[in-house]
Amino acid sequence: MSIKQQAGGDERMVRRYEYEDSWVLAADVGVADEDLDVDVVGTTAIVVAETGGDVSETEFELPGSDASVATNNGILTITVEK
Repeated sequence: MSIKQQAGGDERMVRRYEYEDSWVLAADVGVADEDLDVDVVGTTAIVVAETGGDVSETEFELPGSDASVATNNGILTITVEK
């Protein structure tokens, strides 16, 4: 397993884990689950978050298209099968 970690401009943590059969991206988005919407289109993840009436959208490329998404207590987890 390998781990990559980075902090965004607002110091939110993003970690990427690479396993033999999958990649896992875990991000502390700091938004309640019901205020977070994530869609995967092909190999692109589209994350839309609403905070205090403001809406922000972020897109990023995934290392594959076979992805599953989960959110729990402000943590976004995307698992991509190899």
